[in-house]
Amino acid sequence: MGILDAFGSLASALIAGFVMLAFAVLSLFVTVFVVDIAASIGGLNPDDGFVVLGATILAAAAIVAGGSGFALPEGSS
Repeated sequence: MGILDAFGSLASALIAGFVMLAFAVLSLFVTVFVVDIAASIGGLNPDDGFVVLGATILAAAAIVAGGSGFALPEGSS
């Protein structure tokens, strides 16, 4: 049963990685929108590169702060 647990953990890690990557891309798009709107509310007109840079820094900080690593399979401690 040890080999099946290893494949289950590998599959779980791969699926979790793909889901986190999808959420990272989605959060970047949302953050670009928020940074662009906030800059326009503040009366600023930054270049697109600076908007993407600011959104990337905010999204990366949120991802790093919320990451907790890989979980163990049920029943193991």
